[in-house]
Amino acid sequence: MASRALLQQYTSGISRSSLGLSRLFSTKASDIENKSDLPQRKNLQEALMTKEEVKVMQALKSTITVADEDVGYVSGVPEEHIKTRKVRIYQPAKNAMQSGTNNIHFWQIDFDTRERWENPLMGWTSSGDPMSNIKVDFATKEEAITHCKKMGWDYYVQKPNVSQPKSRSYGVNFSWNKRTRVSTK
Repeated sequence: MASRALLQQYTSGISRSSLGLSRLFSTKASDIENKSDLPQRKNLQEALMTKEEVKVMQALKSTITVADEDVGYVSGVPEEHIKTRKVRIYQPAKNAMQSGTNNIHFWQIDFDTRERWENPLMGWTSSGDPMSNIKVDFATKEEAITHCKKMGWDYYVQKPNVSQPKSRSYGVNFSWNKRTRVSTK
């Protein structure tokens, strides 16, 4: 640590205009970034690029737009895993462990299951299907439908299970018109 400090004092004492030595022995990133030759380097790199390379660099900085409506081909998944299957669009059920309904106001898509087998060593369920674990959330059913159309997937919409709870009161448990209530006489 002390030798590094001595080297820094030595390099600063030799020459303040020599950027190479101070960059070599500098430990702070701010010392390197504040040097005046970095903008010149960037301009030099841009000057050495051809027009095609400049266009490619500008294209990499911008967003990609696809003119074709079916973008499922660029997803990277083999065609036999996508084109022969149906996508289920559904609203997930309420969690049985909780009484609230806060996290059920969205829609999901899910692919139908393909081949699965049990791993003989550990007993885990295995699958060779790349789409088996994909679940995508959407705010509305229409968003899920437009996504499936854009990807070129066949889909069907499952009707949401809406429960209509009966109104109950605690006093009903003690009413005399129930068969469960037996007289003590």
